[in-house]
Amino acid sequence: MTGAEPNPPVSRRSAGAEMKRLRLSKGLKTEEVAARLGTSTTRISRMETGNGRVAVKPKEVEILCDLYGVHDERQRAALASMFVAAQQPGWWDQYRDVLPSGLEVLLELENGAEREAAFELTLVHGLLQTPRYTRAILESSPSVRREDIEDSVALRQRRQERVTRTQDPLTVWIILDESAVRSPVGGDDVNREQRQHLAELAALPNVTLQVIEERKGAHPGLAGPFAIFEFETQSPVVYVDSPAGNLYLEKRADVRKFSATFDLLRASALDPADTIALLRRTIPRE
Repeated sequence: MTGAEPNPPVSRRSAGAEMKRLRLSKGLKTEEVAARLGTSTTRISRMETGNGRVAVKPKEVEILCDLYGVHDERQRAALASMFVAAQQPGWWDQYRDVLPSGLEVLLELENGAEREAAFELTLVHGLLQTPRYTRAILESSPSVRREDIEDSVALRQRRQERVTRTQDPLTVWIILDESAVRSPVGGDDVNREQRQHLAELAALPNVTLQVIEERKGAHPGLAGPFAIFEFETQSPVVYVDSPAGNLYLEKRADVRKFSATFDLLRASALDPADTIALLRRTIPRE
């Protein structure tokens, strides 16, 4: 893949952010807007945050523009176009049958972000996995149907194009616990290929990779993996992965907390050059 692609999540968040700005500029409450549209305050909130694919009808855009005092035809047309683009399916829709619960939101965030900072404790981050490494993980999971494995591998590989494409790639800073790197997922052959792949990706200008050595002992990431997504015009979002379910946090206090944790992890980890040296030094011999 060589270029950028249509991005419904970005359009949705941009359209929603503009509508929220216009509403606040008029001093209107969500209850007032909801009453005017004949809908719920929950739907208005989802429209403004861009969380979830809310279908906004052209007539509703017209009503909102009238309510917010947007009379310039070009501005009205631009807002309508953003909502139309926001309702287009994402590339991951073709994999809907194998999407785990909650993963669609993660893909939307990742697809729309400019930067991602992430920490992984036990496994290599999904953006950095080789197909055979991914397949080995899926084959070990009792919740994955055997007939879905190849589509799930293809989904993860498709997701990685956001990092490896030449135009407008995602900038990532990923920190791995050394146990994630050394874990013999799939056996020595798969592990060898995975470490070589990590070293190659770490050489890309938009990828920064660090490893926290086992000898560090306890560190701030032991609570589990997380990712921080940063956008061009919207506020950051934190994704927290856990066996009990996925969390998406947008409050400033939460974002600050995880940003501070990431900074501490960054300070505890090997620098990028030493990380690549570690990866190459510990590649299992053939």
